Amino acid sequence: MATIKVKQVISRIGCPKDQRRTLDALGLKKTGRVVEHNDNPAVRGMIEKVKHLVSVE
Repeated sequence: MATIKVKQVISRIGCPKDQRRTLDALGLKKTGRVVEHNDNPAVRGMIEKVKHLVSVE
């Protein structure tokens, strides 16, 4: 299965609570962190919700 790397590029300070929880679910706690996930619709949906805070490699 294909994997994607997600990197948090902008701080979570000032973001709504649901976006902070989405970042937690992705495993992103600090700016600059990179995590690897399987490429599936659930993960893609979470990335879409916080697309202004992360970059996808």
